Amino acid sequence: MLVLASKSASRRAMLEAAGVEFMCQPAQLDERALERELGEVPPAFVAGALAEAKALSVPGGPYPVLGSDSVVSVEGQRFDKPASRQQAAEHLRFFSGRTMMLHSGAALSSGGQLRWSHVSEARLHVRDLSADFITRYLAAEWPEVGQCVGVFRIEAMGVQLFERIEGDHFTVLGMPLLEVLGALRDLGELPR
Repeated sequence: MLVLASKSASRRAMLEAAGVEFMCQPAQLDERALERELGEVPPAFVAGALAEAKALSVPGGPYPVLGSDSVVSVEGQRFDKPASRQQAAEHLRFFSGRTMMLHSGAALSSGGQLRWSHVSEARLHVRDLSADFITRYLAAEWPEVGQCVGVFRIEAMGVQLFERIEGDHFTVLGMPLLEVLGALRDLGELPR
């Protein structure tokens, strides 16, 4: 059994599909405050720090706790989940024709101690997006993509944003699943 310190539907779906028994107990963490505390550090560091903080913030009792987070940056600028549909459109206009760097971090803790952490990176090449496409896209995908860093769900219409993706599929979905499964096996939480 595993405690998932997240309410992410994508992360839940990945664990369910992989046959991992888990229960959800979302972390109560002020992510923006932690980011401010970290200061100007690379996006990969932020993703790892957020994943670790989530894993350590939830008491798992006898079970390991899995924290995970994703950070998007474009041309050195970090982006959070959009606060409004208007802000989502602004993000998409900025992303248009550029390369999005997606860092997905995961961490495992037990007994209040960090046991493992990892950050994976993917490069998502955003095609040139027309104003008409952005309007139609948000009409179809809002408000769901408001809960997604990068304003996309790759398993839905979000795949239309990209002309090329470099990196692991699970990282793009929001968690480096293969590494998480390997760590769970190494820690004796899954059979070898």
